[in-house]
Amino acid sequence: MAILFLAPPTQCRSFSPLVFNHLSGETSSSSRLSLKTTGVENWVSRFRSKSLSLVFSGALALSLSLSGVGFAEAKVGVNKPELLPKEFTSVIDVAGFLSNGQEKRIAQEIADLEKDTGFKLRVLAQNYPVTPGLAIKDFWQVDDSTIVFVADPTFGNILNFNVGATVDLDIPRSFWSRLAGKYGNMFYWKEKGEDASIEAAVMAISSCLREPVGRNNCAEIN
Repeated sequence: MAILFLAPPTQCRSFSPLVFNHLSGETSSSSRLSLKTTGVENWVSRFRSKSLSLVFSGALALSLSLSGVGFAEAKVGVNKPELLPKEFTSVIDVAGFLSNGQEKRIAQEIADLEKDTGFKLRVLAQNYPVTPGLAIKDFWQVDDSTIVFVADPTFGNILNFNVGATVDLDIPRSFWSRLAGKYGNMFYWKEKGEDASIEAAVMAISSCLREPVGRNNCAEIN
């Protein structure tokens, strides 16, 4: 199933690999399906402008599959700045998934990535509703070049993303859903641990963002 979510603790802007084709002037069943799918795409586009605020408030979760659009359980918004660290860090683990050594390795990888590419990866590990929520937006100064990666196993898949507009231009949308499918599924993180899923996802994102932009960039989940 291809999934699109627009708020944590569920996947945010982890886009499905659907192809939206519009065949004008045809009345076949495939044309009607295409028109219906295009309508879904337009619906999703209207929500994209709201996704940045929703991802921090936890107010809404949506899922998009090949069978249509459905609603997941709505969640009450959270804003707990007291859960933020006193000093800036690109990795916040309020769930205790990562060791100190893992946090340092991930933070160093993120620093190197930002220096080399200009993209800002930020990692929040949480168990909803124990999360800083909305407070991370200002803490991290989230902008169009930011990827907010929320690791939260609440709904099964632990990998959840909010992708800035600039990143969205360079990275295929299917990459995020393929990444979540490979390293975020429940079988993977229950067998190898939440920390393994987080580290694998960070390295895959770093590898993808370093690839030259082109037709086949990020085709593989490394």
